[in-house]
Amino acid sequence: MPSNRRNLLAASGNGGASLYIEDVFSAYLYTGNGSTQTITNGIDLAGEGGLVWLKGRSFASAHFLFDTLRGTNNYLISMLPNAASTGSTNLTAFNGDGFSLSQAGGQSVNNSTETFVSWTFREQPKFFDIVTYTGTGSAHTIAHDLGSVPGMIIVKRTDTTGDWQVYHRSLTSAAYKLVLNSTAAEASDSTAWNSTAPTDAVFSVGTNATVNASGGTYVAYIFAHNAGGFGADGLEDIISCGSYTGNGSATGPVINLGFELQYLMVRRATGGTASWYLVDVMRGATASGANQLLRANLSDAESASTAFAINASGFQPVTTSTATNASGDTYIYIAIRRPMKTPEAGTEVFAVDITASASSPVFETGFPVDLAMARLASSPSNNNWSARLTGAQKLYSDSTSAEVASVVATFDYMNGWYTAPQSSWYSWMFKRAPGFMDVVCYTGTGVAHTEAHNLGVVPELMIFKNRVTAGSWLVYHTALGATKALRLETTNAESVSTTYWNDLAPTSDVFNLGTNSNNTSGNGIVAYLFATLAGVSKVGSYTGTGTTLAIDCGFAAGARFVMIKRTDSTGDWYFWDTARGIIAGNDPYLLLNSTAAEVTSTDYIDTASTGFEISSTAPAAINASGGSYIFLAIS
Repeated sequence: MPSNRRNLLAASGNGGASLYIEDVFSAYLYTGNGSTQTITNGIDLAGEGGLVWLKGRSFASAHFLFDTLRGTNNYLISMLPNAASTGSTNLTAFNGDGFSLSQAGGQSVNNSTETFVSWTFREQPKFFDIVTYTGTGSAHTIAHDLGSVPGMIIVKRTDTTGDWQVYHRSLTSAAYKLVLNSTAAEASDSTAWNSTAPTDAVFSVGTNATVNASGGTYVAYIFAHNAGGFGADGLEDIISCGSYTGNGSATGPVINLGFELQYLMVRRATGGTASWYLVDVMRGATASGANQLLRANLSDAESASTAFAINASGFQPVTTSTATNASGDTYIYIAIRRPMKTPEAGTEVFAVDITASASSPVFETGFPVDLAMARLASSPSNNNWSARLTGAQKLYSDSTSAEVASVVATFDYMNGWYTAPQSSWYSWMFKRAPGFMDVVCYTGTGVAHTEAHNLGVVPELMIFKNRVTAGSWLVYHTALGATKALRLETTNAESVSTTYWNDLAPTSDVFNLGTNSNNTSGNGIVAYLFATLAGVSKVGSYTGTGTTLAIDCGFAAGARFVMIKRTDSTGDWYFWDTARGIIAGNDPYLLLNSTAAEVTSTDYIDTASTGFEISSTAPAAINASGGSYIFLAIS
């Protein structure tokens, strides 16, 4: 166990350096290369220790579990009761920022061209701990360093065959267990945990040989539950081990975690058999319930299914399947929070790319993409909007039409999005991050109410679209206030109505809805939220002068993206970017509300070190004397 782990307990919420979910957990996707490769996911395994869980997605393969206490040449397989294997080495190193892989033996985690997922859990008080021990044959306690009461414990005998035994705080009692490599419902077994619930210092084992045979060797993976300790204030929860009761309906119970998840393990505990379901947002868990499922007890390849809908505060089973939502049955889960760090530079959360080759992904960034727009620039084209939470779908900002399917809108990459390259297409790509941008999906009620968001600050720009039926894109901007809205697909000036935002401004936790198309009863709605983040983004407004006008965004090296809309009169939704050119000369612009090709013969905006400059030659839609305008700029 790393010697500095106890020091980190103080750092986690007690006056030390702040810790975030990105520091201790990663869901990372990769493609095997049949040779060697290093996975850089930002998790310090060499210094802090942890568990790496690997699974092939595109083909049937074992679930391989490697941990730092037992070493690289020592893996377990979650679907099997087998002892630990010390055969071919597949994971060759635990690094300070991830791990390294090789191609060795018949069972591999790096097969050429196959796709894989890795889930990495770093040892950290109030999140996750690993303990190895030797059995005594007599009931006793095992010390741990989780620093809180465990929510779930998985124990595996490593020296010989033995089932994977699971304790969960939501089982009938500590006299019950589940088995990770089995579909059986919870079973009464006082010999597993000695009928004793764990504490914040120890857990108990009975006399069952799978957890405590004399001389047997064991590893325990220990997960926290709502223990706080993370975020800037050291108070945020990042992992929850809870339960829900199924209702047998396609609109299952809503589970409020108090955070938006990125990883979810669910298991039916009572009423019948079921697999251990594994979903995560990187692989395609969406707001509508479309999931790519893996099962911890099976070697099957990933399969598309409807199971769990992800929302801003938790999740909801959206199927009548008994495996996830049988009426009256209890289901246990582990849920892990989505990323929560505030970015420090625009390049961390925004990028523009052009199709140049049949690369994978087609549009590349230095980060996973959560929201993207794509279109041709030099020819007429729709403005195609897609988001990770909505999956393989797209909307057109130049149209009122409902969402349509898009097989090329694929987001399961760590460094971009999109398949099927289109010649000369551009994409503008955003990553969700506190203080910068958020995506929220919800179902309208037809009644004025609030919806939760995870922007972490008050939204200053919000763009809404009904995904199910035709309707306007409604736009809120702080400069207009809570009584007015703009429409993204039109040139219209601002309009006034109580039905937009119920005449109430958003807060750092929720936004308000009236009874307009952004709240149609039973319809799925998507909202894109933006805010000003120092040095990264600026949501602002200005009054036109008809002369050269400098817009100070507080940036260090100028704006890379600028969007402008006149609000007091008609005007298009103009946007520029440095990939196509924001220079001292002509600057190509496109329109969010139009399919027209870019215009390359005008010089309406110019570069400025702290933001951008509006030219005296700009038309009334951008710089009329006395005109009112809103903008979004990103560094």
